[in-house]
Amino acid sequence: MEEEPNLQEQIFHNTVRENIIFMLLFLLLYLSSYTLIGRFRRRDREEYLSSDEDEAMVYRISLWLCTFSLAVSVGAALLLPISIASNEVLIIYPNSYYVKWLNSSLIQGLWNHVFLFSNLSLFVLLPFAYLFTESEGFAGSRKGLMGRVYETVVVLFLLGIVVLGITYIISALLDKDKSSIQTLLNLWSYYLPFLYSCVSFLGVLMLLICTPLGFGRLFGVVSLFLVKPQFLRDLNEEFSVAQLEEECLRRRLKQVKESDNATLCPPPMVMPVDMSESFINQSSESNIKKKDLVSVLEKKIRTVEEKRKLVDKQRSTSWLQRNLVYPVAMILLIALTCIAVLMVVQNTLELLIGMKALPLSTRQFTLGITSLSMLGPFGAALEIVLILYLFATSSIGLYTLPLLSRVRPKLKETTLTHVIANCCMLLVLSSALPVLSRILGITNFDLLGDFGRIEWLGNFKIVLLYNIAFASAATLCLMNKFTITVRKELYARFRSFFATIFEASASKKGTKAQTSPTKED
Repeated sequence: MEEEPNLQEQIFHNTVRENIIFMLLFLLLYLSSYTLIGRFRRRDREEYLSSDEDEAMVYRISLWLCTFSLAVSVGAALLLPISIASNEVLIIYPNSYYVKWLNSSLIQGLWNHVFLFSNLSLFVLLPFAYLFTESEGFAGSRKGLMGRVYETVVVLFLLGIVVLGITYIISALLDKDKSSIQTLLNLWSYYLPFLYSCVSFLGVLMLLICTPLGFGRLFGVVSLFLVKPQFLRDLNEEFSVAQLEEECLRRRLKQVKESDNATLCPPPMVMPVDMSESFINQSSESNIKKKDLVSVLEKKIRTVEEKRKLVDKQRSTSWLQRNLVYPVAMILLIALTCIAVLMVVQNTLELLIGMKALPLSTRQFTLGITSLSMLGPFGAALEIVLILYLFATSSIGLYTLPLLSRVRPKLKETTLTHVIANCCMLLVLSSALPVLSRILGITNFDLLGDFGRIEWLGNFKIVLLYNIAFASAATLCLMNKFTITVRKELYARFRSFFATIFEASASKKGTKAQTSPTKED
């Protein structure tokens, strides 16, 4: 008869298995993040292919740190979906041999690792990556990679002291009882959680702005990738117009290049929007230099060519994709948005009545006991879809803001500084996503680890006001999206109506003024 393994052996095997699972999951996220960054980062001689080996190594190290941070941000966004799915799998298959590795210890460890790596990436790795790219070594020191490392470490250390000082001042203003020398020295158990609590609050505020904006913007993004039904637009006519416009511009460009005149007249047929004032004044004088005219025409030809290729691609799609996929996608977006807003309204009412507790975690959660949704597996799947939908809308809404739209990543054109900035913003948003989902009542899954110990989650006024503000902002953005065309048309009609009235009254006054002297004579 075989002896059963003792408790220490079971703990050892469980620990090894969990670490192997964490390593495999991290490698998968890291490779995916590296591939994603590789599609957007710019590869030129000034950065990655530099003749200086130190510059190339600095670029590689910073790129690795950005990839690590992006992998952590994706893992933070997937925390709740993985936890909800694991809970439902254990309920459906409680005694299955193949899912015994899926337990509460594994999920708890996943939350702890993501929390630790989020702090590490946000406060150490990403600032180090930015300062490392900007460093040149101390004056008088030996040039090389280590000199830049020393300078980066020193600057990062000084920056950390400044941040901790600001954190101490903020904590002293918020809670005077805890502002003492003992709490000042208690760095790991008090100040770092408090600092992350401030960052999570900032992330939740960013989500409050970005997510409602993303609700309205997502419809336009989907319209760019999907072909609208044939009864809403004539693709053949659009393709013919684009083709004729391109041919006309190419003939004009050929005529300009073959001409020997230093200046040409008349000005180009289509003036770009972003032309300088001097070029516009020059165009009004019908005296345009040849090189300026060539650059304008080439830019216009590239724009029309891209439009023609896009319309041609849309024209070649099947009838089913044109007339079925687009309406279904729009219906799904409207349904998901309405369900999310209704769940927030329900959560607000339950908070007011007292039927739902605050999102601050107060108990130890055990996986696989009961389903967290009234609809069972279907409700859990709906929660997962809504959480991922919120992350997608918040990411899209982030880059619609006026200032942040300048650092929006572009294929093969994103510099390393913009890569670092985007990784930092996505990390802040994804780390705040579990907190947002719990505050809005999208899911009842408890925030595990240090995520559930954020102090401001126990403040009833903050949670209630956030729910009200989110529901109001989402509703206003949707109403603005679907009524903007009608409002513009009504404004144009009223403007033209009052303009005709004022013109008629002005013409009547003019005729009276002309006829009045004749009567006196």
